[in-house]
Amino acid sequence: MDHFQYRDGELCAESVPLARIAAEVGTPFYCYATATLERHYTVFADAFEGLDTLICFAVKANSNIAVLRTLARLGAGADVVSGGELKRALVAGVAPDGIVFSGVGKTRQEMAEALAAGVRQINVESEPELEALGEVARAAGVTAPVAIRVNPDVDARTHAKIATGKSENKFGVAWTRAHEVYARAAAMDGIDIVGIAVHIGSQITDLEPFRDAYVRVRDLVATLRADGHPIESLDVGGGLGIPYGDDPVPSPAEYGTMVRTLLGDVDCRIILEPGRVIAGNAGILVTRVLYMKEGATRHFAIVDAAMNDLLRPALYDAVHAIMPVTEAAGEARLQEMDVVGPICETGDTFASGRPLPPLEADDLLAIRTAGAYCAVMASSYNSRPLVPEVLVNGDAFAVVRETIPVDTLLAHEPLPDWLASPATAGRRAARAAR
Repeated sequence: MDHFQYRDGELCAESVPLARIAAEVGTPFYCYATATLERHYTVFADAFEGLDTLICFAVKANSNIAVLRTLARLGAGADVVSGGELKRALVAGVAPDGIVFSGVGKTRQEMAEALAAGVRQINVESEPELEALGEVARAAGVTAPVAIRVNPDVDARTHAKIATGKSENKFGVAWTRAHEVYARAAAMDGIDIVGIAVHIGSQITDLEPFRDAYVRVRDLVATLRADGHPIESLDVGGGLGIPYGDDPVPSPAEYGTMVRTLLGDVDCRIILEPGRVIAGNAGILVTRVLYMKEGATRHFAIVDAAMNDLLRPALYDAVHAIMPVTEAAGEARLQEMDVVGPICETGDTFASGRPLPPLEADDLLAIRTAGAYCAVMASSYNSRPLVPEVLVNGDAFAVVRETIPVDTLLAHEPLPDWLASPATAGRRAARAAR
């Protein structure tokens, strides 16, 4: 369920007409519904009621500070994968004890920042990283709380670019070497073993891969404890998928039942890292039709959003539902059309052959399920400005990330001295020619 519904023929975010936001903010823009964020977090948390859990929202899914603060007020922690995300989580009000620092390529500076902040744990992904973290911790005179990320060699049955738990993936240490790596960690000064971490991928729509991974990790908990390691936490990652179309996906309640059945008796705090399942359907991208174009064989709706604003269709062949902001008349005949952006690449396509009601220039469209892995992946490709983000709460809305205009982008590109003036450049070119 989300809170983007038609009211009197106009698509609204909660109680705010999207056309009103477009008139005040301009297009394109991202829009998030507080009510959906809160509902999805609550439904997810309720699925684990009675278990000792910590729910750490995956900041990589949506790193907007207002979104993070909305979830932090409900009790969410944060799963971060960079120093920048750590700063965002702290600014948003997430308690350091609720932050898990993940990521396969942490720098020493990021390690130092995480230790200085006092995060709950650092999920180590390799032996070289373990050595580096030990050195950083000793230099700072502190002990690093560590969970080793184990790669269980489980196929998540998801898109190849977001599968992370197979043996050929870059993430974690092989589960068959966990005994050896934990023994090495236990012997190191500056390292305090606190748990195990596992994460097999994103947008997983079948519970079986989770089950396979969790059984393997559950057995590993027993083995490591028998070796004398104090395993206090079990970070089972995130990855629960959401519906982008009509295909059924497991509910948080079904996922919670599986976790409870497999891991409820391991005597660990269970750390969960949901991202997409919380934020995905809580956001949309609103765009305006620039032109309707009749091609030789296809009909095109050219809109003012582009692949730099929403990369998922170009990168993952992702399918996002698209609907007009003004509700079509009941008798409107649908027409297959391609919804495309202005960038000079065929990949700048949001939908191909999509049945839509008749459209005209200046009509507004809403691209749905755009609350996760959309705004965070945006770029200024083609020197296009980064678009604003809006948060709605009931009948109120606020811009929670302002447009980053081209002039601001250009201001961060200083010329070197030899290009500072045309005259200087000309003299240098003449000398080079001699």
